[in-house]
Amino acid sequence: MPSLRFLHTLLFTALTALVAVNAAPELPSKIYGVNLGSWLLIEPWMLPQEWVDMGGQQCDDCSTCIASEFEFAKAYPTTVDATMKKHWQSWFAQNDVKQLVAVGINTVRIPLGYWIVEPLVDRKTEYYAKGGLLELRRGLKQLREAGITVILDHHALPGVQAPNQMFAGRCTKDAQFYTPANYHRALIWTGVMTAVTHLVPAFSAVASIEAMNEPIMDASKTPGMGDFQKNFVKVIRAVELSLGIPVPGVNPGPSILSSHNVTAALATLSENKDVFNDEVRQVLKDMVPVLVKVAVQLAANINLDKQDLRATLRKKKALTTTFMDLNWQWGVNRANPADAKIGPQAYDNHLYYSGVADANEEAYLKHVCNLDRIESDANLGNTPLMFGEWGLSTQFSASDEFLKKWADAQKFSYGKGAGWIFWNFKIEVSQKAGETARQWSYLEGLRRGYLTQDPTKFHDPNVCTPYINA
Repeated sequence: MPSLRFLHTLLFTALTALVAVNAAPELPSKIYGVNLGSWLLIEPWMLPQEWVDMGGQQCDDCSTCIASEFEFAKAYPTTVDATMKKHWQSWFAQNDVKQLVAVGINTVRIPLGYWIVEPLVDRKTEYYAKGGLLELRRGLKQLREAGITVILDHHALPGVQAPNQMFAGRCTKDAQFYTPANYHRALIWTGVMTAVTHLVPAFSAVASIEAMNEPIMDASKTPGMGDFQKNFVKVIRAVELSLGIPVPGVNPGPSILSSHNVTAALATLSENKDVFNDEVRQVLKDMVPVLVKVAVQLAANINLDKQDLRATLRKKKALTTTFMDLNWQWGVNRANPADAKIGPQAYDNHLYYSGVADANEEAYLKHVCNLDRIESDANLGNTPLMFGEWGLSTQFSASDEFLKKWADAQKFSYGKGAGWIFWNFKIEVSQKAGETARQWSYLEGLRRGYLTQDPTKFHDPNVCTPYINA
């Protein structure tokens, strides 16, 4: 095993060869966005024909067949990397970026699995494709050049955070994320992705990292969530401070620029036990060998005038930490992510109308036009609030005319906050997919005229007037 001194030297060499000259962006003052779902984390329901062509399966209970990335990699260990690479390069490519720019999208949210940081995967018991990080770099470079801001969303976490969900990367009834060991792995992922975001040129479009997508809604089943939220923020801020990146409201400490040793800088920062607890300090230590491997993986063909190193990092902005809002969960023990705030922070809510309102047009419009979620979240400190997932799906047969109203009304209410991010940017159009794209694809919604070509506009700006306080 290499010595720690060797790891320190290798890490500094690798990182200083990766530093970006671009200052990190901030989230737009008003977000008009789409999710890049099923790109680097496939949900087979969104591309059923391609999934079957790849060798996947369909079943009523996704835990009983090859209906997740985990089961696919387990079934095809020798070919999964090549198969997934083909999908990654076709599902989201330069032409998709051009389309998003043409229709005024300013933000994308990218769902990611923990396995994109490959050293975190236990290959004896966990099965996922390799190579996704290089494809993420490729896509981020294209988005950066197009001027689109990015949220990296930790969508599928170690051990699985939600049962029987394709979005968790593995369909299983046994959700084991909420354990000390898996919280720890998620925090290492967080630290590594923070460092990579600030140091790899292509990642300079990233403005935010989201801690977790859609945890179990019953807070009694997510023990330790509050501590995880606080540690998530502290890990990000510790890495940023160690790199010399200013964090609003936090006094700067020693950085890699003065010590030329990232672990020494992190260790010095962690001496303040009022801020950096035992778990955070251990994460900072454990992330070093992982970051070394990731830095080496990404280091090819990148050059930097090292004289620009100090000035470059000082120009960077602290990332916005993002959480699902407090009202995503219910129960007396739910943790308020506002309690974790250090520096810029945002909040995310996902609203799909399944059981939210009676299954008819009037009930849907009356509910969304009088939505009070932004105000109620603000009273709990969860502001600014974005709606990071929404769509045009309904629990009844919706006419084309209603879907225009439904799109307008949701945009009207969600736009009162930080903005909105549609799920999804596209859905497969095929016989096997049926009409799924009609209500779940932003690009298809544009083509059919449900959504306006300019996301800031409405078909009917007064769509909610008959329903407000009705």
